[in-house]
Amino acid sequence: MTKLLLSLHVIAAIVAIGPVTVAASMFPPSARQALAEPGSERAVSNVRLLHRICRVYAGLGIAVPVFGLATAGAMGVMGDPWLIVSIALTVAAAIVLVVLVLPRQEEILDELQGIEGPEGPEGPEGPEGPEGPEGPEGPEGPEARTAATLVSRKATVQLAMFTGIFNLLWAVVTILMIVRPGSTTGA
Repeated sequence: MTKLLLSLHVIAAIVAIGPVTVAASMFPPSARQALAEPGSERAVSNVRLLHRICRVYAGLGIAVPVFGLATAGAMGVMGDPWLIVSIALTVAAAIVLVVLVLPRQEEILDELQGIEGPEGPEGPEGPEGPEGPEGPEGPEGPEARTAATLVSRKATVQLAMFTGIFNLLWAVVTILMIVRPGSTTGA
């Protein structure tokens, strides 16, 4: 039974956590590309897909600690320090994902979907006519557009940092699962 639980735990980690780490890492540069190409539906679609992957596989990722705890119980290692640290790091990774990564992805995606291109509110057919109230850049001019881009770039850089922390936490958990310092299971 232990081997089955361990196999399910490892498979769940590969299938659920792997896609989240990859998609979350790809999100910030993809968002920057979409910000650089306002009105590009393809760029926004890529970002939307990456966010969906993160959200769906984060939900599936619940199976990893569930099978992990079942495996630890079957192996009799529930009180081992390496496991307790792994559990704490797993909780920290989940918090980073749910509190810092996914909401910021949603904010950036909402911002990208608000930039609709030529036919949307910022394009030539916007609410103030083909040129806007004060020229082609609207009431604020090119400085406001640059400031918005800088804010968006800052948001993607911050998101990349949070994603890196999430990935680092999972890397440490993986190493602890392999090395198991102080374990009595013979590894």
